[in-house]
This record gives sequence, C-alpha cells and structure tokens, in this order.
Amino acid sequence: MPIKLFDTLSAKMTDFMPLKENEVKMYVCGVTVYDECHLGHARAAICFDVIRKYFEYKGYKVTMIVNFTDVDDKIINRARLENKDALEISSRYIDKYFVDMDALKIKRASIYPKATEHISHIIKFIEALIERGFAYVVDGEVYFEVSKFEQYGKLSKRNFEDMLAGARIAVDARLKNPHDFCLWKAAKSGEISWKSPWAEGRPGWHIECSAMSGHYLGDTFDIHGGGLDLTFPHHENEIAQSEAKTGKPFARYWMHNGLVNVNSEKMSKSLGNFFTISALLEKFSPFVIRYFILSNHYRSPINFTLEKMQELEKSLSTLIKFMKKMRQLAGGLAGARKDLSSMREGVNSAALSEADNFEAKFNEFMENDFNSAGAIGAMFQYISIFNSMFASEMSEKSVSAAYVYSIFMKYIDLLAIADEEYILAENKTAAAAEGLAEELIKVLIKIRSELKGEKNYKMADYVRNEIKSLGVILEDTKEGTRFHIEKK
Repeated sequence: MPIKLFDTLSAKMTDFMPLKENEVKMYVCGVTVYDECHLGHARAAICFDVIRKYFEYKGYKVTMIVNFTDVDDKIINRARLENKDALEISSRYIDKYFVDMDALKIKRASIYPKATEHISHIIKFIEALIERGFAYVVDGEVYFEVSKFEQYGKLSKRNFEDMLAGARIAVDARLKNPHDFCLWKAAKSGEISWKSPWAEGRPGWHIECSAMSGHYLGDTFDIHGGGLDLTFPHHENEIAQSEAKTGKPFARYWMHNGLVNVNSEKMSKSLGNFFTISALLEKFSPFVIRYFILSNHYRSPINFTLEKMQELEKSLSTLIKFMKKMRQLAGGLAGARKDLSSMREGVNSAALSEADNFEAKFNEFMENDFNSAGAIGAMFQYISIFNSMFASEMSEKSVSAAYVYSIFMKYIDLLAIADEEYILAENKTAAAAEGLAEELIKVLIKIRSELKGEKNYKMADYVRNEIKSLGVILEDTKEGTRFHIEKK
C-alpha cells in the first residue's frame, strides 16, 4: 500500500510515487543561525525526523538535506551588536543547534550544507537566470523578475495580478515591480561579502535553498519540506527561480508542518512567551517534548501550555508503565526483541492476533499522511486491550509479553518517544519513590507513637486519620504498629 501525503502544491492527498524506486530525496529548510532554536524549530525538526524515519522503516533509502542560512541581515546585526565576526556568530549557533537536535533525538540529516560554502554555486545559478531573461542587475544587485514566471503563486494559491493590485510593501523605485526579489545583495561598508560579477555582496535568502537543493538532489527531487510560514514568499520564490533556471518541475511534493502558538497566542519574544529548546529541556524530558509534538497531526496548528505539557507527561507515563509491566512479565525474554519472527511460534494466539492488529492499525495511520497522533492513539487503544488480556490467566504469558513489548518498542523507537534506558530509569525512579514513601510512613508512625507516649491522643489520632486519608492503614499490634497501603 503506497504512502499517502498531503501535497501543498496540488492541495490534495496523493499517493507518494518516488522519482527513483525505493529512494526518497528530500530537502527541508533549516534555520537562520543568529540565535538559539525555539519550540517552532523543534516542531519542524521532530515532524520531518519522523517522516524521514517512517520512509526508512518502509524500506526506502532516504537522502535528507537540511540547510543552514549562515549569512543574512539578522546574523550581521547580531555580529555588530556583539562586536564579532558574522561567521563566528553563525558557527556558535550551528554548534548549539546540534546540541539541541541531539538532545531531542533527531536523527542527523545526510548533509547540512551552509550558504557560505556554496557561493560559487549560487553565483552560477544567478548567472543562468540572467542569461535566460528572468533576472536583472540594478546598482550591483540582482533581482528576479517575478512577472516573467507565469506560474508565480501556484504553491501559495496567490494570483499575481491580485498581488500587484493589493501590494502594500515598500516600493523600491529601482525594481520593475514591487514583488521582484533579491538574488544578490550588494554589501555595505564593513559587512561580510564575496566577490561576484555584479558587486561584492552576499546571496539573498531564497536563492541559497534553490542552489543547494539542486546541487545535492538534482533539478527535480521528491519532497521539499518546511514550516507553513515558509510557503510564501520563501518556497514560492524557490519554485520560481528553480523552474525558471531548469525548465523542469522543482520538488514533486511539498509538505508543510503547522505552526506553534503559546497560550493561544503567536509565540514571540515581545510577548514574553518565547521558549527556546534548551529552556524546555530544563523542564521536560526530550521524550515528553517529542510526545507533545507527535500527539498532534504534523499539519495541524498546536497550542503550547505548561499545563498541557504536564498532562502529556502523565499520559506518557501510562505508556511507560505498560512497557514496564510487559518487561516484568517477559522476564529475561524482553531482550529478545530484535528477532521477532523467531518469537511468533511461541506466542499465545490471542496475543499474536491483537499484536498483528495493532501493527496494522499503527501503520494505517502512518501511511495516511504520517498521522502520528492517530498512531499514538492506536498505541493506547491496544494498551487497554493488552492490559485486560494479561490480567487474566493465559498460556505462554512470558513469551507473549516479550513479543508485545518488542512490537511496541519497535514503534516507540520509530517515534523516539522513549527508549529502553528511559523505561528502566522510570522503573528505578518508581522504586525509589516507593521506598521513600515507606520510610516517610515509618517516620509518621514513630511520631504518632511518641505523641501517644506523651498522652497527646488527639494529635496521635489526627496523624492516624491523615495517613488513612492517603490510603495508608495503620494496625496497632503487640509487636508494634504495622501498615499496609490500600489498593485503589
């Protein structure tokens, strides 16, 4: 069954058909490295990480390119403020990017090209556009002439004539029309720059992605991805300049992840609701962050609140507890999860049937536009089924639990919403908490005993009743006070 995805260009669900059998070539717009990555960057990275990994799970060889915009006005302004070199600023935040992405369990892309390392490719690209009549030179700068590309607006579904009529952008008198965009920008005094046939300067934002994607993936490739906010003008301009240069379709499928709001407002530094990845990692496990992102369909807008994160933290703990239970029932067999086929013969027939049903359901959701939210929902549906099943007497319980554990772990690994180390750590944490609770109860029993010795029966009864309200029952015997915890 082919994977279906929503293609922004055609604005419909479509079967994914790769250019080359069993291969996927994809380009995902990366970050402009002038500051730390934030929650919005985390969402894009996590969504496309899972999309890439699911293609690989289905047997595709994936080449994934994620670029760095390492020269632009924001980087130059930051360098000026800090009295540093622009490339020093970009290098610092590239290093921080990898720290954040590794912490979020993002699988490294095949290549991370930098704009500054592809200046020669960018210049050749611009020269080709000038030669084909799609670009013009003004005062040492080069602009793309939008009116020359008849299909301009096809991605964002904007009509060029309507755009001209409603244009509210500041008009540069040098331009042939207000929507023409810069391919090469002349440098001001003191700015980082490179020699070119037109003037010393630097590339525009849009041209770098076209040049780098073409260099690594060819004139036409399978998937171009990025955040919804990049659809216009960035991705629209990429299509225009790339197809103007080659005369061929650019990306065959366009995929866009939805945006992130914080407390129902757009995330921004000015509103004080801006969360960097590093700040979030101080509050939450990377698995909880991934779980939050993937509990929503990648195209849907999501609303971040601390309360929602805490709620999902509890939800994830339900999954962890289930995995802990299966691991305990499996005993030493839990480590056999890498060889699932050899385990099937010994599995209880009912458990095997439900495990197969779970796999089918999970993949049905993922094959339908990478619906991770639905796939996670299927996990919880079958957690309920397996909890009921394993609570009763059944044959081959240990090997069946090991098989169920292994099947779930396969998809937990794919989504990277936990790993075995995290599950074991949760076990240790739970055991430590249980031990601490028992010690605290013993301390309260001792305090109560001392109160009774002082004939302060009112306070002694108060302690007993308060402990009871927490589900701890005290029993006074000749040997001393015992306790047991009521099961709820």
